[in-house]
Amino acid sequence: MKNAKITCVQLFSLLVLFQLGTSIVVGFGLDAKKDAWIAILLGSWIGILIFLIFHQLYILYSKPLTSYSRDILGKYLGFLVGIFYVVYFLYGSSRDLRDVGDLLASSVYNVTPLFVINLFMMVAIAYVLNKGIVVLARLSELYLLILICLSFLGNMLVLISGLVEFNNLFPILENGFEPILTTIFPNTTVFPFGELVCFTMVFHYLNTKENSRKIGIYSILLSGLILAYSTAINVAVLGMEITQDSTFPLFSTISLINIADFIQRLDAIVVLTLFIGAFFKTSLFYYAAVIAASDLFKVKQQTLVLPFGIIILLLSMFIATDFAEHLEEGKLSLKTIHAIFGLFIPLLLLIIAKFRKKGQKQIVNQSTEG
Repeated sequence: MKNAKITCVQLFSLLVLFQLGTSIVVGFGLDAKKDAWIAILLGSWIGILIFLIFHQLYILYSKPLTSYSRDILGKYLGFLVGIFYVVYFLYGSSRDLRDVGDLLASSVYNVTPLFVINLFMMVAIAYVLNKGIVVLARLSELYLLILICLSFLGNMLVLISGLVEFNNLFPILENGFEPILTTIFPNTTVFPFGELVCFTMVFHYLNTKENSRKIGIYSILLSGLILAYSTAINVAVLGMEITQDSTFPLFSTISLINIADFIQRLDAIVVLTLFIGAFFKTSLFYYAAVIAASDLFKVKQQTLVLPFGIIILLLSMFIATDFAEHLEEGKLSLKTIHAIFGLFIPLLLLIIAKFRKKGQKQIVNQSTEG
């Protein structure tokens, strides 16, 4: 796996699928009410700044975060930070696994135990990850095309069925900018853009650094547009109150499609959309944990895939007693866990790294002059 390489196109596919993940199905940014789509768009621009932090660290060190954290903070403190990131990645993977499990259990497999659904999902993910990052990256290219086709089909059917009431989006800025500004951080920046920190464990697999910065920026812009559009359509179809009360707004929107009493019951579009997004988001958090632990403890990655899969599966079951508690925990983790690991620690690492590089440059200059 050390010699594995992925292309910039594959990185783009992984980034887009990761950002859409569960975000496109689970409503977010709705604290801004009808202006949620504006909060998402603005949040994506801040998300670009967050991504640039991760990318700059990659440019400086070309190693996983767990490696350059030891270069920046020292052997022991850097190792401790690396351990925390392993736990964080496992936690992130278990949350996404729980998301898709709860939707499938509540909508399609309502008589199937949640554990069984999550188990089959984890078996599929573990099988792919055991084959390596290249297999996951190649799959992402295919499934991004499938997701685009599903999105196009769903949107066309919603528009044709006459469900969209654009009046539900007006008046714009009814309550001013304050609700938007208070929603942007952390609701539409840390989630999902701050979670891109798991790509600090993947960047070094790129076959070239060229255009990697542009690829990341373009992926965030595209994802932000898709998420903002999806949120606006949900509000336009369902109205603000129903959108806020719905656990899966997109699912509620698609379920209303009825064309000539013939084309209806298209819930499978949403289920497939969530399954694809959650598969890749869960996989990338999972694989980031594997890479991090492999780097810290000098163990082969394949050796860690199975035990980490079991840990993620069990965490997904014990992380919350029900889905309502799971959602409440998610809101709290945005302001704490995800903000710390997805923004503040990488920013601190970059600041210290810049000072260290500057200090080393000054010492070299002084020794040259001497």
